[in-house]
Amino acid sequence: MSDGRQPHLDALAMGLMVGLCALWGLNQVAAKVANAGISPVLQAGLRSAGAVLLLLGWSRLRGISLFRSDGSLPAGLAAGTLFAGEFALIYWGLEFTPASRAVVFLYTAPFVVALSLHLLVPAERLTLLQGMGLVAAFAGLVLAFGDSLTLPDSRQLIGDVMLLGAALMWGATTVLIRTTRLAAISPGKTLLYQLGVSAILLPLASFLLGETGIRDPSALAWASLAGQIVIVAFASYLTWFWLISRYPATRLSAFSFLTPLFGMLFGALLLGERITTGLMGAMVLVAAGIRVVNRR
Repeated sequence: MSDGRQPHLDALAMGLMVGLCALWGLNQVAAKVANAGISPVLQAGLRSAGAVLLLLGWSRLRGISLFRSDGSLPAGLAAGTLFAGEFALIYWGLEFTPASRAVVFLYTAPFVVALSLHLLVPAERLTLLQGMGLVAAFAGLVLAFGDSLTLPDSRQLIGDVMLLGAALMWGATTVLIRTTRLAAISPGKTLLYQLGVSAILLPLASFLLGETGIRDPSALAWASLAGQIVIVAFASYLTWFWLISRYPATRLSAFSFLTPLFGMLFGALLLGERITTGLMGAMVLVAAGIRVVNRR
């Protein structure tokens, strides 16, 4: 491809995406542990702030300039605002609807990416069969979490709409990075926009939502937050933006359906949470769907 992108995912990209989804699933468990002492939206803001410091230090050691003028500022600020809004809506929406129900609505985001990039970027277009693979992967998610999908009451409906809004923001962030000046800058600078803006906006959102803030957290809660800063917000997000800069975003996004399944599995292993009977079937459906989306 003329811009240096790979037209298909290779073994490296697929392996990294499975690893990232496992990390993001484990992060769901880490966030629950930290929630005992630090309010969730504030926790996300502190995570971004800590990762900004790591990113600045890492860039300085590698001689990477993050502040050179390159015309990416408007798109970068927009991406950071969408990123912060996504997290605020997720945590606010969870006040109205159960997490198992919220997952199904949140993971409509890959469809936002697929449809948008199908229309905007010829190289990202999926065939009908690949589109059916994306639907099959989503069906696996519904199989795992579908026992919570009863008709909503008025309170749950509010939460459902919030999670759909978060999915729209998540998908829009990926599309923005793929189709604007952000596609041509370093992954580190793209990450700086997201972390920097969210480090400012999320603590403000926490205050406006009336969160209790830091409420006598344990050493385990602080350790959980530190792990999220180093492993998730810094290392895994930097890897994700590197992948977006080199591979088709639609095909990468299909792997995200694995994240809540890993979260369910780690929750059972580490927190003793219940595993639904559909998990194994869901894993098979998601894997089959990802395979079809990434067929040549």
